[in-house]
Amino acid sequence: MMKANRLIAISIALFVLAGAAHAQGVAWQDLSEAQRQLLAPHEQRWAELEPLRQQQIARGAERWLEMNRRDRSQAQDRFEIWSGMTDEQRTAARQRYQQFRGLPPAERDRLIDTYRRYRMMPPERRMELRQRFRELSPEQRQMLRERRMRQPAAR
Repeated sequence: MMKANRLIAISIALFVLAGAAHAQGVAWQDLSEAQRQLLAPHEQRWAELEPLRQQQIARGAERWLEMNRRDRSQAQDRFEIWSGMTDEQRTAARQRYQQFRGLPPAERDRLIDTYRRYRMMPPERRMELRQRFRELSPEQRQMLRERRMRQPAAR
């Protein structure tokens, strides 16, 4: 019983300490030298950021530093697209992402495969498919989606 109480007390103390560390965020001096160089334009206002935001930015900087040139270029492209979106478009994108994450793995794999095959098509063919899709009624679009989900993934 005494061991169990001590274990509970230690667990609570660790939980409290972890919460306090989480609330403190990331101090500028605790960033790596490479992170500080990357984030240098934000040094003056770093302390004003919310702790959670500091952690997110620090993790993002670390991921950026681990990327190769191609991955960085793709990330920059995605960031520019994201920056150009309205709040409503960002909300819709977040909702679609959550829907995607909620799909069974086989359905996610099927969607990824379809997207990859679409991206490999010549631009003229992609434009033709987009135009044909725009001309469909909402009911026809839904039927097409449902039919596509019933088909086995083409590999």
